[in-house]
Amino acid sequence: MTGAKDRMREKKMKNQPRNVIYTSRGTGRGQGSQACGWVIGHQPGGHSYSQDLPKYITASSFAKARAAEVNAMLKAVSKPAGSCHIFTALPKHMRRRALSHSTKRLPSRLQRAPEKEKKQEPRSRSRRARRRHGNLLLEFNRRQRKNKWLETHIWHAKRFHMLKTWSYCLPLKPTAKSFRASYRAMNTHALLQDLSYFCCLELQGSEEEMLRALQTDEKQTTFAAASCLSGARQGSVHLYKADQFPEGSLGPADFLWRPRVPDASDRQLWIWIQTALKQDVLSELQLVCQCFEAVSVSEESRPAVELPAGRKRKRDEADAEQPSKRLLGDGTRPAGAPVRWQSPDTAITISDLTMEIVRYRLIGPLAHVVLTDTLHPASEELRSRSTDEAGVSVHQQQTDIFHLLRGVCSTAELPAGCVLGLTVDDPRLTLPQKRGKSVPDLQQSAEDSGVRDLTLKGVAAHCSQSALWDASARDRVTHNRLSEQELNRKRTELLVPGSRLSAAPQAAVPLLLVHQGGRVRGEERLHWGSGWDLLLPKGWGMAFWVPLVYRGVRVGGLHMSVKHSQFMGQPHFPHDYPDCPAGVRFQSEQEAELLQKFKRRPPSKRTNYIKHGCLAPFRCPWQQLTEEWEELVNLSAETTGGCRTGPFTVLRSVIHYTTYRVDRLSHDHLCVCRSLKVLRRLSAWSHPSSRRSSSALTHATAAALQQECGPSLVWVRLRLLGKGQPALHAMVCIPTTSDLQLLLKDAHSSGPQEPRHKDHLKRLRQNTTGPEDPARAVRGVCPAPLPSVLPHCSRLTLGWVTQGDFSLAAGCGEALAFISVSGLLHTILQQPQEQRGLVLLRNPSSLQYRFARISIDV
Repeated sequence: MTGAKDRMREKKMKNQPRNVIYTSRGTGRGQGSQACGWVIGHQPGGHSYSQDLPKYITASSFAKARAAEVNAMLKAVSKPAGSCHIFTALPKHMRRRALSHSTKRLPSRLQRAPEKEKKQEPRSRSRRARRRHGNLLLEFNRRQRKNKWLETHIWHAKRFHMLKTWSYCLPLKPTAKSFRASYRAMNTHALLQDLSYFCCLELQGSEEEMLRALQTDEKQTTFAAASCLSGARQGSVHLYKADQFPEGSLGPADFLWRPRVPDASDRQLWIWIQTALKQDVLSELQLVCQCFEAVSVSEESRPAVELPAGRKRKRDEADAEQPSKRLLGDGTRPAGAPVRWQSPDTAITISDLTMEIVRYRLIGPLAHVVLTDTLHPASEELRSRSTDEAGVSVHQQQTDIFHLLRGVCSTAELPAGCVLGLTVDDPRLTLPQKRGKSVPDLQQSAEDSGVRDLTLKGVAAHCSQSALWDASARDRVTHNRLSEQELNRKRTELLVPGSRLSAAPQAAVPLLLVHQGGRVRGEERLHWGSGWDLLLPKGWGMAFWVPLVYRGVRVGGLHMSVKHSQFMGQPHFPHDYPDCPAGVRFQSEQEAELLQKFKRRPPSKRTNYIKHGCLAPFRCPWQQLTEEWEELVNLSAETTGGCRTGPFTVLRSVIHYTTYRVDRLSHDHLCVCRSLKVLRRLSAWSHPSSRRSSSALTHATAAALQQECGPSLVWVRLRLLGKGQPALHAMVCIPTTSDLQLLLKDAHSSGPQEPRHKDHLKRLRQNTTGPEDPARAVRGVCPAPLPSVLPHCSRLTLGWVTQGDFSLAAGCGEALAFISVSGLLHTILQQPQEQRGLVLLRNPSSLQYRFARISIDV
């Protein structure tokens, strides 16, 4: 009976805090609470303190501590919080649960206290007042202080899941299931995306000075390309820090030169970069162009404070300082923040045009059909009134070229990167009554000589000119835009409802059409994903967005941008750029997100990555991978007496020695090989037939190429030979000789399996009372620092996957990965001619290897 009582008491005290100790000794009656029951405190046994009392007390410190406690107590009593109010101060005989809240029923000494409480509570506006147009705009402007909104934010917020990233609030993916529909739109019609969050940096000055400051390595595409320097084509380049090539990578960028103006000596250059890359590139441009002197910009473009007409209501001081109009551009920037810098030595001016230009992207073979249905070139009178340039003939040539787009069968037929300037009417004037789908005009002959010249030569340089390059023209068009209220009033005055409105002089909008070439590398699905970019002045975002949507396009977000790059087989920024500062920050954020998602799952439902032999499930150690492969290859050469013809058994024999030399590896900047010459040779050697290569693969050529590249990574595309779906951070491993023989016997083989590893941290986690080491506290995660990454499983590791999924374009599983250049060379050297480029792919949560083939697109 006594034992049952003890067990019952222990069960009751199971959820008590640690400072409550229950002792089961002396359970007899009459022994008091000191012999049995529970005691409070940290004293051992519950009878004495673990340390002696102090011998003296400082009066000042003791009184100060007690005074703070007394003040806190008085504050809590005098100002009740939560649901407590003055009615709790009534005497007990007057307290009722259903007591009226009338202050007249209270004693006279307590009647003033409720009135003070009511006066202290802030009076909130009614919903009708909050939904007024002026108050609604003020609320929208306030919500954009931390994360900026695009002009299409309200439209996206009703239909998309929004993501706050890069100081923007961007659409991630639709709330409806539309993944396959979006792919069909890219493949057969058109997909629309808002890329206005991309940053545009404008350089203005002498052409020679800008080219001298922006000089790049000869192995890469430069800003001085002949086709791009004239302004007829848009170019792409990978930016590096000054004098640090091939290290010091910053990220990719698109650039566009303004066509030469006859009477102007300076040139203008726009550099479009992803917003995560803005600060890195801007600081580097200021350094190479020596632009450190900030130029003050007038605040004329900022909207003035206006009171609603016909309303007389009080405004507080906070509302009076805020604009009552909707913010256009980066209106949340501080008033004194510089946006323009100049150099007295080089005479170059750098301007930050963030959100000053709206950029839309149409992806698909019928993107040009959607544009020709939506846009209507302005008439000559309107064009001459709306701009200051005397170029009527040029406008007519641009109009003729734009009309020729109807005769083009697909957007992919046009030269990649061609630019067309145009001045169009307000697309809201020709908005259709209901949504439809734009289809090509089959009656228009495609054998026209103008269409043939357009598809072969592209757009001439003088037809790429546009008033969009002038800041004054952009501001004038932005402020002269007709409001929706005025437009609706004109619609009501039409004699025939639904007919076209007459165009006003201020309705002419200058814009630029920039062609996107799609997939331009490799041999499969060439020019897939091509389309057009539409550049507009700020303030005209929704005026063009709604008419484009009415033409039947599908709208995509950030998720579809990643999938578009994956289907094209091209790296996506910043996911596939581990050597750039923005890519490193993205990997850190991704690691924290994946680890937090992993910890949210219950311990019994988490994947035990230790048993699966997965060393890095949340972040890939690229630097350690490249350096270990470099050290491993050097040791294998020393073991074989300077000959690099040793089999994989020689490489495995030095693995044990390499693990003890990990601490000797340097930690320099990570380098990704992007040299076209090196990529062409690697692409030819990794193919089963090496006839495409000018030089055969030998140990000498491999050693020379490895010496040239050093410890670097190469970006590759992997395609599974059978079933399977690659996942993020899947391991790319080297197949053994038995694995290759298994594939020869059975072409549809699923592949080998990884033996289950032993969890050597299981007992340590069970014996650990407190989570001192975060890595050991999480079940199934290896502790830091990482051991050798090459031999952590039964196959040597070549690299990891950065993007992987089932590709609707290829009809099988595809993955984009980074592998070591040294590891790739020594892998294809040991493989037979007909099996070169074969690797094994294994997901972090699986033990099954899958056969895949490497492709390097150049």
